Amino acid sequence: MFYDPAKVRQWWNQIKWFYEEMYFVPYRRTMLKEIQNEEDLFKLLALCETLGVPNPVSYYTLELIPFMVEDFHQWHQRMGMEKSPLEGFKCC
Repeated sequence: MFYDPAKVRQWWNQIKWFYEEMYFVPYRRTMLKEIQNEEDLFKLLALCETLGVPNPVSYYTLELIPFMVEDFHQWHQRMGMEKSPLEGFKCC
């Protein structure tokens, strides 16, 4: 009985991939949620000056605002704000 080593290797890789996914899926979801929470906190700290809270490092965080504009709409909706809290910035 002859077997093809390439097929056996492919079959083994599929089994390995399946078990790795079964093991890592719950952790991946938890890590993505934690990353999102950290990003939300960072955005809150970086944008606190524009929300009316004094920020001692506003000079440095002002440079980061253009990078945060892309997902600002999703962020303020996750924070429970229906409309944009910034007066000069309308995203909704």
